[in-house]
Amino acid sequence: MPASSKSVQEPTKHEENASKFKGNLLLLDDDPIIQRTLSIILTRLGFKVEISQDGEEAIRKYLKAINNNKKFSLVIMDLTIPGGMGGKEAIKKILKIDPSVKAIVSSGYSNDPIMTNYKEYGFIGVLSKPYTVNQLKELLQKLH
Repeated sequence: MPASSKSVQEPTKHEENASKFKGNLLLLDDDPIIQRTLSIILTRLGFKVEISQDGEEAIRKYLKAINNNKKFSLVIMDLTIPGGMGGKEAIKKILKIDPSVKAIVSSGYSNDPIMTNYKEYGFIGVLSKPYTVNQLKELLQKLH
């Protein structure tokens, strides 16, 4: 039973390609559900996604990618990782490796000073959790 009597217009090839992204993306998040969900979404958008559980692993993967000439075009970092290094600490170390890193900070703690002054900490964008796929796409289109 249709939810609407209006017909659905399929996106054209041009529209589909216009929303596609390219490049390697590093995702730092400790939540397996977020990892899985974002990985699927970002892959469908065109990224090749690499996942890190904590900041130390993200730093190792970032350094390895640079050494293999496969630099990440974008990094999305969870601000805090309970019991481990989060984006707050990891961005400092990655900026020393690559001052031109393009990193987005993500957190549910909207009152953290990094979330409001993200550029001062080396991030180029911010995603406040929870966010929608459209909010993610809009930010990616703006930054990538």
